[in-house]
Amino acid sequence: MEKESLTFFERANNWLKNSIMIRLIVIGILLLLLLIPIEMVKDLIREREYRQREAIREVSSKWGNEQTIKGLVLTMPYKSYSKVYDKDDSFQLVETIEYAHFLPEELNILGNISPKVRYRGIYEIVVYNSEIQLSGNFTLPDFEEWKIEEKDIIWEDASVALGLSDLRSIQQNVSVNWKGKNYAFNPGVERKDVVEHGISTKVLVNPNDSSFQKIDFSLALNFNGSSSLNFIPLGKTTQVNIQSEWKDPSFDGAFLPDERTVSEEGFTANWEVLHLNRSYPQSFRNTVGGINQSSFGVNLLMPVDSYQKSMRSAKYASMFVALTFLIFFFVQILNKVRIHPIQYIIVGLALIVFYTLLIALSEHISFMWSYVVASIAIIGMIVLYVKNIFKNSTLTWMMGLMLLILYVFIYIIIQSQDYALLMGSIGLFIVLAVVMYLSRNIDWYRIYEKDH
Repeated sequence: MEKESLTFFERANNWLKNSIMIRLIVIGILLLLLLIPIEMVKDLIREREYRQREAIREVSSKWGNEQTIKGLVLTMPYKSYSKVYDKDDSFQLVETIEYAHFLPEELNILGNISPKVRYRGIYEIVVYNSEIQLSGNFTLPDFEEWKIEEKDIIWEDASVALGLSDLRSIQQNVSVNWKGKNYAFNPGVERKDVVEHGISTKVLVNPNDSSFQKIDFSLALNFNGSSSLNFIPLGKTTQVNIQSEWKDPSFDGAFLPDERTVSEEGFTANWEVLHLNRSYPQSFRNTVGGINQSSFGVNLLMPVDSYQKSMRSAKYASMFVALTFLIFFFVQILNKVRIHPIQYIIVGLALIVFYTLLIALSEHISFMWSYVVASIAIIGMIVLYVKNIFKNSTLTWMMGLMLLILYVFIYIIIQSQDYALLMGSIGLFIVLAVVMYLSRNIDWYRIYEKDH
């Protein structure tokens, strides 16, 4: 009789309150709504990362950008003739000046990188000063393969060029010891076929002197840079030996070191690259492809990239919220606890606030401690909140334990990037197995009937 006395709206309200299906639909809608603040958190991480990159660019632009050393390159101009035909099929020979480029037989690079950490606000930027010694030799340029006569070669205009990405960072004048004589470099290069940005000087090449069959050279460079130092293996045999006090190097590019040692005192690295390992020849006319693609070197990494790890953790935010809601749902079903949608939203927002705490803290302390502090704060807040919802100490502590396990699991995935997919798949498998175990004896139809 009591049921018959209820109005239509009262019966509808009871159905909406008690229906399992409606609860699931509401939880699904709440999850979709919480995707909005999750995306806002990701945008916040991107914004902070962008500000970090801007700080790095600002400091680097004043100190010195990433550097790539390219050289030496010996450039020889020569006369070329082409036929220009008239209307009556007669022709004239037109003389033009073209350029041939020759690379060293041996190129040895010995260097020391002195790293420094600069600050722009809360951001750390790695810069360095580098002292580099280049030495090696050229052989006398040979034009026979191109069938260019010696009289057409302009020997007196021979020049050498050295490429450096950011010329503003050079700290002292540069000169090359070319077969026992010093030649001072000038800014700019005559031809940009090989070296786009660099310095150059005219040198003596005498084909009539037998001692010029082998031309030794050496020079010293002192320049500033930031983040990375790279080299182009122009020698027929290129040997690079560098050392530094920086203890977190990353070697990349077309070639990895043949030998390297990394310790708390710094690192040393040695490369040996043959001309057969590259795609371009030792001598060519005008331009040739593949030179820039053969670069290799070292990046001076900061030990921790907090924004990258924060973004990786935020990618699991929706799964984290979904699993927490799943726990709430089974508490509702198995223990007959009523949880209002507003309470779901409050807990979901608390889980999302974890990521803003993580980002803010990781800008000042290590990522590990940021994660620990943020997770303890959020778990403590949620446990105190659900204590009044569950009215059961055992359920409350179980909830806290489950959240702790989830946070630890996500942290392990973040730290183990190579095994993230494997561990994530195993974790989801375990969660599904637990859900199937807990729900194995639930008669969903009977629950639905009782609720009605």
